Amino acid sequence: MAESNRYPDIFHELKESVRSAGLLERVPIRGSFEMIGIMVSLFLFYTLVYFFSVTGINAIWTSFFLGIFLTIIFTRAVFVSHDILHLQYFKNKTLSFRLSYPFAAIILSNSSSWWDFKHNINHHTWCNVPQKDEDILAFDGAFTNKQKGDKKWLRSSKYLIFWGAMFFMYPAFIVQSYSFVIKRKKWSELTLMLLHWPLIWGFVFYFLPFENALILFATLYFILSPWLAFGFITNHLGCEVFEKEIGEKLSWLELQMRTSRSLKGGWFVHWFYGGLNTQVEHHLFPKAPRFNLLKVQKLTREFAQKHQLDYFETTPFQAYVQINNVLKRY
Repeated sequence: MAESNRYPDIFHELKESVRSAGLLERVPIRGSFEMIGIMVSLFLFYTLVYFFSVTGINAIWTSFFLGIFLTIIFTRAVFVSHDILHLQYFKNKTLSFRLSYPFAAIILSNSSSWWDFKHNINHHTWCNVPQKDEDILAFDGAFTNKQKGDKKWLRSSKYLIFWGAMFFMYPAFIVQSYSFVIKRKKWSELTLMLLHWPLIWGFVFYFLPFENALILFATLYFILSPWLAFGFITNHLGCEVFEKEIGEKLSWLELQMRTSRSLKGGWFVHWFYGGLNTQVEHHLFPKAPRFNLLKVQKLTREFAQKHQLDYFETTPFQAYVQINNVLKRY
């Protein structure tokens, strides 16, 4: 990324233009339709599992098909729970937390409390500040300014380990979620997370032959983890990093724009990345509904051009190349 221009503290101008366009208004109806859509899709998945079971259609292709279908449901649950916890659908935080549980805890066996603490509180407030944002500490600090990592075994196999780890992100989220709720003694949420196993996988393994259920299970984990991981790593890895004493002196506009990367692409990229492709805009306006972020992006680009501010945007492929180049220096 080129040396950044000085960012004047003029965020109010951009915010006013976005607000005037109605792009900060919450979307309870549209959000509700998406939540209902996930539940209907999950019911359809159960129906298909039962149908294949009673008709005796137990070919391998049915397990792959069901695995891909469930993966899409899971990815949408990830993005919807993310949006709900950012209060993009409803203003009331207690209501939003409760609505997130069916998607995060039951469908994904992930903790809303863990995600809110890790993501909403620390990451969004202190993006790419190592003392606060644990995401930028990934891979032994390889993406921080100081390159603190000193694990020789990690350096010798850095590409294999980093890119290979993309296939284990979802299990890592589960482990971190359980660790968080147990340490914080959030037993009600833990109970909901445990319901994931009998409700999702108990049903599958009960009705399908074990081999078919296992293929379905493996298909989901093999596709879901890299889908999420290859989306998440484009957001901030390879962007600028600031120590806390510097980061706290930067304006909201400067910190978020200099530490975030948006991706080029239209509606399909926006769907595939769950709106996280508009990462600059999401960090500037975390409560702006995902459905509005492409329009917010247009206003942000124009604002940056008007004030001659660097706007960090690449294609998805370019983002992965930039991340890999950082790994080379590790």
